[in-house]
Amino acid sequence: MRTVCFSHGKESGPRGTKINALAEIASDEGWAVESLDYRGMDDPAERVAKLTAWCEAATDPYVLVGSSMGGYVAAAVANTGSPLGLFLMAPAVYVPGYENYTPAAPPCPVVIVHGWHDEVIPWQNGARFGAGADARVVLVNSDHGLASALPELTEELRRFLGLVVKE
Repeated sequence: MRTVCFSHGKESGPRGTKINALAEIASDEGWAVESLDYRGMDDPAERVAKLTAWCEAATDPYVLVGSSMGGYVAAAVANTGSPLGLFLMAPAVYVPGYENYTPAAPPCPVVIVHGWHDEVIPWQNGARFGAGADARVVLVNSDHGLASALPELTEELRRFLGLVVKE
């Protein structure tokens, strides 16, 4: 069995609207779903350690999916684990004052979806990371939460899961 592992953002939780919609797509496509709970963990390093431990324990192939701070966490772990792919939504990369914490591009397929009107992490940050990762970067008419772009998000995840299975 293959698994999609979700990493939520700083202000959200493991069962938010976005993750629930994406988890439904993953399940429909035949993937198991895991959504780690980082609530109460404000330190990104703690979150990275938790996801790293999950990846080390994984016995089946997996894809990492992350939103905002969860995107940073998933990208950081993708360099030390061996995911089939990395799907990021408005990842917290190149944040002013924390640029040195932006992870290197991982050695797996990457898709980044970012909102044109993101008021928290500018879309240019996601595009910059995507350029370094040779990623597919999709800009949508939405804000940081991407709630208004759920149809685009679900379609991009469906397409991505189909691609990583073929590789």
